[in-house]
Amino acid sequence: MKNYTITVNGNVYDVTVEEGANGAAAAAPKAAPAAPKAAPAAAPKASAGAGSIKVEAGAAGKIFKIEASVGQAVKKGDAVIILEAMKMEIPVVAPQDGTVASIDVAVGDAVEAGACIATLN
Repeated sequence: MKNYTITVNGNVYDVTVEEGANGAAAAAPKAAPAAPKAAPAAAPKASAGAGSIKVEAGAAGKIFKIEASVGQAVKKGDAVIILEAMKMEIPVVAPQDGTVASIDVAVGDAVEAGACIATLN
């Protein structure tokens, strides 16, 4: 039996691999993933879904910079968040005019493509 730590899309998992009866390896993840890195205290995740207009990540990556703040008025096409994917900075823009209702991520968070990262009203 061997223990490994594996990182998948920024999430860290501790797994135990043991050899089965027929010689094949069987992976058995532990009950819970390893404790994630502490998020900054300024992450307003409790307000997730506060607005009716979703701002979604166009690609999987990490949050590089937060350009807008809650309560700020934005126009269609204004950068709300800067996402880093494959060493490129990709702006995630407002899909329409509105006011930022929530920012649901923090700098350094890993996100999947299509994940709701902010909302507008």
